[in-house]
Amino acid sequence: MNKKSIITILLAFVAVAGQAKTYKRFIAPEAMASVNCELTADEVVFTDTATTVRFTKKGDPRYTFRIISSSYLMDEDGNRYLLRSAEGIRLDEWVATNADSINHFTMHFEPMPKRVKVFDFIEGDVRGAFMLLGIHDKKTKLKAPSLKELSDAYPWTLPEDWFKTDTVCIRGRIEGYDAEQFGFTSLECYLHDVFNKDDGVAVMDIAPDGTFEKRWLANQPLHDAFFATGSRIDFSSIPFFVRPGETIDITIRKNEHGKYECYYNNGSCKEVERWLKAPLQIVSLFRLLHYDFQGTPAEMRPVAEQMRQNVLWRIDNIARREQFTPMEMQLALAEADLGFAYAILDYFMYRADRSEKQEFRDGNYYNEVVDSIANKDVRVIENYDLLRLVDFDNPLLLCLSDANVFINRLSYARPILAAMYDDGNASDIEEMERFYAATQELLGSKHNTLMAQMCRFVTMQNDFKYWRGRIESLKSWLKEHPRVAESQGEELLAKANRVEDTFAAYLSSFTHPYLQAKAQAFYDEQMAITELSTPLPTDNAAADLIHKLSAKYPGRYLFIDFWQMGCGPCRGAIQQSKDLRAEIAKRDDVKLIFICGEPTSEGSEAYKKYVAEWLADEETVCITYADFSRLQELFRFSGIPHYETITPDCRRVRDDLRLNGLYNFEQDMKRLKEKLK
Repeated sequence: MNKKSIITILLAFVAVAGQAKTYKRFIAPEAMASVNCELTADEVVFTDTATTVRFTKKGDPRYTFRIISSSYLMDEDGNRYLLRSAEGIRLDEWVATNADSINHFTMHFEPMPKRVKVFDFIEGDVRGAFMLLGIHDKKTKLKAPSLKELSDAYPWTLPEDWFKTDTVCIRGRIEGYDAEQFGFTSLECYLHDVFNKDDGVAVMDIAPDGTFEKRWLANQPLHDAFFATGSRIDFSSIPFFVRPGETIDITIRKNEHGKYECYYNNGSCKEVERWLKAPLQIVSLFRLLHYDFQGTPAEMRPVAEQMRQNVLWRIDNIARREQFTPMEMQLALAEADLGFAYAILDYFMYRADRSEKQEFRDGNYYNEVVDSIANKDVRVIENYDLLRLVDFDNPLLLCLSDANVFINRLSYARPILAAMYDDGNASDIEEMERFYAATQELLGSKHNTLMAQMCRFVTMQNDFKYWRGRIESLKSWLKEHPRVAESQGEELLAKANRVEDTFAAYLSSFTHPYLQAKAQAFYDEQMAITELSTPLPTDNAAADLIHKLSAKYPGRYLFIDFWQMGCGPCRGAIQQSKDLRAEIAKRDDVKLIFICGEPTSEGSEAYKKYVAEWLADEETVCITYADFSRLQELFRFSGIPHYETITPDCRRVRDDLRLNGLYNFEQDMKRLKEKLK
């Protein structure tokens, strides 16, 4: 387009704008959250012919970005106002971020009514769309009902059979499915059942006709999603809410906007369909506290309180608009509570991380405090008092997809760790008692809340293997250290609780009947396990890879490291163990194998370069993300790095005996061989 044409268009726009009647103007408006980008609105002008928004986008100059022409604004009632034109940016094209990391552009949308006070900018119905939520005049103070007021307005009683163990099934069909066009042949779900120790990944295959089905055993209602890795269309996930015993049927087809959408045909998904599809964006509304906010606890407080108000305002608005049922409202409020508490604990976790410098030496991590003030205030229980706004006895919290991550955050909160390990010499039972006392103080409770009990339930699952082998391991260690055995041996053995005693103490601390039942079932199952290793299946594609690797190295134990390029701890462990691996490579009884998930089995250029630098001449296996997910399903793990030990006859070593890293390798291998004789 030549210069004369551009001037003509601009003059025409000015002429139209000059004739338009301006209703109102937001100068430097506020927004509740920016999603998938760092975007702000500088000004909003309402006229009878258009709604004009001036935007500023910040970003890394190394990367490009794109704004698509199907962008729109959405008001409080869910009405859309489509984009008409833009200035300062080429729509539907990838453009460079300016050298100063800031881009300014203006967008003109269909006119919104004068009554609109709050609206969202949404960059079309596509995956990863940029959004700016809750744009409003900074002079307008949005009033939200309290969480209690919203809860009281939507009364709902938890069904008596809410917690139970039974099979669930997700099945359905994708209309018009074509594997080549869609770019995926399976869907993966990272299961979040807090009652299961090792959930790993559930892989659901899609048949050529678009049908799919997956069954598994669930211990409670689950809010989760199946994801499509490598999707080439604007469809990426199937969110669901399912109760044990249900079979949910789902149809995926295009809606009136041409976007693939999930249509739930029955069961709990149908009952809470509005909540599943509602654009609540609660995680995004709390995002600042999760990652970017670096102020003091005193400065964090008003920010967190405002975020909580924003979330409640959004829930109230969307619930009225979509006509939420009482069950849907209670789930949304539980999501708000968990999101708020999760954000608070994340703020303190990252503040603690920034206050320390960590170094890895000789197989151990060493911390050096670099900000003593910040390091101190993350340990002060009073700084966490916003957590007391949350009902941690609400069973709905356990059903949400972030429940397991929150349990981890609460279990490792700095004030709780300080209380548990202040003298470094407590028994397991004493640690449990200290945990409960510290948690009561942290959460402002006079009893052990359901969430606190779940923290110890998870600890019980994770530590059980150590409880079970502790006495035997201690006796072996004392034999190797006779001087210690002579002076302190009896005292150490007396201090080490038997597994039966530790479990009994934990069981008595669980007051919820279902939690008690699940703990007892876990104990009985673990104590019944006598085999030190188990055979891998012979009719499983993922297991076939392990069988082939075992056949390739006959007579050897396999130590398998599952990793990916996007995992910093994975790469850190690989780089720090390079010299040690060189020594292990001289052995003829074990083979180290590194299995990595990549977009293709050939691996990216970054992967090839990394392997050449850090894993040259070692056994590396590159597989697709989908095949990596199948191995996660086989071995029941979700986090990486993850390690497995395979015996020479291709049996999987029990998790309390397998090698979990390469440090102390000689001793660990010696003990493993003695056990497996």
